[in-house]
Amino acid sequence: MRTALTYLYVPGDVPERFDKALASGADAVVLDLEDAVTAANKDHARATVAEWVASCDPGDVQIWVRVNPGPLQEQDIRAVLHPNLTGIWLPKVSSAREVEQADALLSGTGAVVSPLIETAAGVFAALEIARAPRVKFLQIGEVDLAADLGVDGSAESLSFVRAQVVAASVAAGIDPPPAAVSRNFRDAEAFEADTRTLAGLGFVGRACIHPAQLASVRTVFVPSEDQVREAEELLADLERATSGVAVDSKGFLIDEAVARTARRVVERGAVRETMARS
Repeated sequence: MRTALTYLYVPGDVPERFDKALASGADAVVLDLEDAVTAANKDHARATVAEWVASCDPGDVQIWVRVNPGPLQEQDIRAVLHPNLTGIWLPKVSSAREVEQADALLSGTGAVVSPLIETAAGVFAALEIARAPRVKFLQIGEVDLAADLGVDGSAESLSFVRAQVVAASVAAGIDPPPAAVSRNFRDAEAFEADTRTLAGLGFVGRACIHPAQLASVRTVFVPSEDQVREAEELLADLERATSGVAVDSKGFLIDEAVARTARRVVERGAVRETMARS
């Protein structure tokens, strides 16, 4: 599965936006049956999303559905199961058992899951959740989590959680978490700066609530041609070395730890080439 960098949320009861989201340039479309849909409209949204998932032509775009927690979850998952479905976003996951229940419903399919850490219990169970079946990557639902913790939702108040989720992902050997949504889609400069900060903390990609946010996410996470070239030169320097270390053209030491970062830059640079061909 190609690594996605941009995940665009779409309310599950607004079908006129589904095709627009698919054509927006996002790597992934996330049809939301949870927070974006009122209680009275849950059944209608479920049926609407299920019909579109089964009939759409996603091409290279990933199709995810964020389902409801609790009693509605099984209905949601069963309704949207289809080969076009990439996977399920599971909200408010507090234990691996909740992921295992979803895994049982997905039996016989290739669908994966992404648990959202939105409770204090989920924070401390992050590693076991990350190791549960079908987990592609974790996420943090920062607004819900801040409410559960009784904090203000600032970067400082969530720093421990962010570090915990990134470390749990690495320890479990799953993909890095994408950064959480920001409600700020009018100030592109501030959104990009915030995204760059989160990238420095180990997040890769970001969930978006508006197409205007997509370009900023790509600017942060897709390296420039110069950055890719520098990473390739660094790897070549290490390859030519007669020992496990080398010195680059700027006089800095290169070892395997540095090389791992360079390989990630080269890998993400391939996204730029894919975009150019499309």
